[in-house]
Amino acid sequence: MNVSGDFRFATPQGLREFSAWAGWYRAGLAIKRRCARGGDGSDPPPKNPFLGIPKEFPGVKPEFWDGIRSRLAALRPDGPIARRFLADLPTVLVVGDSVFVHGGLLEANAEYGLERINAEVSEWIRGERGANAVAPEFVRGRDAVVWLRRFSDGVNCDCQRLEGVLGMIPGAKRMIMGHTIQTEGINAVCGAQAVRVDVGLSRGCGNGLPEVLEINGGGTNVRVITTDPADAWQYRKQGAEKAAIATAVKEKKGEVKEGLALLVRESHGLKEVQAKAA
Repeated sequence: MNVSGDFRFATPQGLREFSAWAGWYRAGLAIKRRCARGGDGSDPPPKNPFLGIPKEFPGVKPEFWDGIRSRLAALRPDGPIARRFLADLPTVLVVGDSVFVHGGLLEANAEYGLERINAEVSEWIRGERGANAVAPEFVRGRDAVVWLRRFSDGVNCDCQRLEGVLGMIPGAKRMIMGHTIQTEGINAVCGAQAVRVDVGLSRGCGNGLPEVLEINGGGTNVRVITTDPADAWQYRKQGAEKAAIATAVKEKKGEVKEGLALLVRESHGLKEVQAKAA
């Protein structure tokens, strides 16, 4: 979303952080221009990621314009943060007999090729398709690999279709997905072929308790490490206190608290163990 310039879930603080980044980055650009090797201009000047980005955004409060502009510069295709931290990350990852994907995979994705998907998304983020190129089709729309909810929406999972998709990926036994918040914690359906791990850990998205999916023994031993109920109350209490302080600060500054739309949705096939909170 951020690489595409979609900041609908970005908070005011998230914009201010990029304004601060932009100040340091501009200072770095100025130093590089002054310290060009040899000083004879033989080296090309460093690229300015802010070029071509508007300074005003109609419909948005002016106080957020700089943050939006800075976030766009950093995260758009070939942006310095996008290229350095995001471009080489896989969109779909197969480890052993587990397929990891943010939203989910359909037959067309498996047929297209997971390596091909990863390569083309990386090319787009690096700006090799042009600074204004749209995202590849398989990461756009409700059936995209980063948006799909067909296998993570409660018990509404087409197990037969999921089994067919996994059958198209050599050695794959399970699909591990995020994106759709699971209020009951990490869970699995379809004989543990669909494993949903988004516990909504962020206070802005569910404020769920920490959980970990552990896969050992070459995939034969899969379990969930969850928060000990004895520690859960204290964890929630600390979270509530932090949220109350943050709300008070926002109210004092006159900021409006933002809400995020959630899709929350049984747990079959996974063993659950408890762990003491740190």
